Amino acid sequence: MKNKIKVYRAMHDLTQDALAKELGVTRQTILAIEKGKYDPSLELAFRISRYFQTTIEEIFSFE
Repeated sequence: MKNKIKVYRAMHDLTQDALAKELGVTRQTILAIEKGKYDPSLELAFRISRYFQTTIEEIFSFE
C-alpha cells in the first residue's frame, strides 16, 4: 500500500514525532507506515485521514 503521509506532514509542517503524539502512536509507527513497511489498522487510517481532514483514499492507495 502506498501513502502520502510524508507529503501531508510537510504541508502541515509536522514532524513524525508530533504526528505520532497527535494520533497516540509511536514515531516508529509513523516511520514504518511512511516507508511502506507497515500497513495501519483501519482505525488508525481513519484517525490519520480525520487529522488531515481528508479521505482515506486521498492518503492511502492500494497498488
